[in-house]
Amino acid sequence: MITHPQPEPEVLDPHLERQRVQTARLVAYRDDGPLVSLLKPRMGRGLPPVPMTLAALLAIVALAVTGSLTEGPMLLVPAVVLTLLVLPTASHDHLGRFDWLTPPLLRAAEFLTIILIGLASGTPKWLLFVLLYIVGYHTYDTVYRTRQSIWPPAWIFQAGLGWEVRLLVLGVGAATGTLTWVAGVLTLYLVVLFSVESVNSWVRLDKQSALAVANAEQDLEASPEDAVEAATGEAEPN
Repeated sequence: MITHPQPEPEVLDPHLERQRVQTARLVAYRDDGPLVSLLKPRMGRGLPPVPMTLAALLAIVALAVTGSLTEGPMLLVPAVVLTLLVLPTASHDHLGRFDWLTPPLLRAAEFLTIILIGLASGTPKWLLFVLLYIVGYHTYDTVYRTRQSIWPPAWIFQAGLGWEVRLLVLGVGAATGTLTWVAGVLTLYLVVLFSVESVNSWVRLDKQSALAVANAEQDLEASPEDAVEAATGEAEPN
């Protein structure tokens, strides 16, 4: 009988696999959206994320301290600054010693921008709170899932618009004097999207876990003859 050599199973390098998972987690925590996905293939290796994100955060703080964020087109500036400085870092490998700081710095810059332009535009504080809460919930849900090795679907980051599109949309609303309506629609959309997707994912996981437990209990309760038949497909002779 002619036999064909079987391919050797691929052995993953633990170090490379750890780096891959670390990068994937930090990229998920960034919560990049469709604009980043569109431009990322053209960015090459990307810029170091921590210095660029920190520079954007400090620039936003400087705009607030100097009283520049009053009304009109100036309210779009924080979103533009953050996008221009942080977007080119998306293709970076995020393996630097301090690159884990990128997601919290980015989230701080996003939240600070929302608060500053919201207050300057007279947007109801309760609406700003709900918007910050749902974005924060999405971030927490992503972190908790990935730590359990349960990765959110890629489409949720695109449908959630990402930090960059959310801020640009809010910035345009603030610059045109329509932020309350824009924030209201965006908040409602994100609440429905993130809450429904999260609940459905955890319900499916619970059902899968319950089914696995039930199958394990059934295997334990099976008789030796049933176990042999299940394993070989043949019943033991009497």
